[in-house]
Amino acid sequence: MVPEAHTEKSVRLYKATEFPDKWKYEADLLTGDTYISPTLVRFQAMWWMFVGRSGNDTLRLFCTPELKGPWTEHPRSPVVLKNLKTARPAGRPFVIDGALYRLGQDCYPTYGNQVHAFRITDISPTTYSETMIDTPLVKASAQGWNAEAMHHVDAQQIGKGKWLAAVDALGR
Repeated sequence: MVPEAHTEKSVRLYKATEFPDKWKYEADLLTGDTYISPTLVRFQAMWWMFVGRSGNDTLRLFCTPELKGPWTEHPRSPVVLKNLKTARPAGRPFVIDGALYRLGQDCYPTYGNQVHAFRITDISPTTYSETMIDTPLVKASAQGWNAEAMHHVDAQQIGKGKWLAAVDALGR
């Protein structure tokens, strides 16, 4: 588990000793800066970490062959710069039909307005490119449990063509 810790100066890794109630600190994956919504994924024999910066308009990318690191900032990082509509991570990246997707919050005009998916078209220790899927995955509804924000999606494939997703929203 890598918890959100935007007030800390590190990204910390924990291991479950008795899931879901007991956790043990394992390692600091990154230190020395403010890291918002770190999201990790293993893809093509590498670990990738997408992490936001204060202000929600910058997305940085780090990689390593081993989970506990050392983590190296990608040479194309930041991969999103000065864009409130796409930068802040919005959930764990996932793979569909061999393609990697990341999720990004649209924080304009307000935090968590909606969540977009981005198909990563090229990722390696030296290259990175992505394309936004036009239709948002989820968005605030203006009423009820998700009236004000839809800002996180955690999707898990549970069978062929079947997915289960947990979402985090802000209601009234």
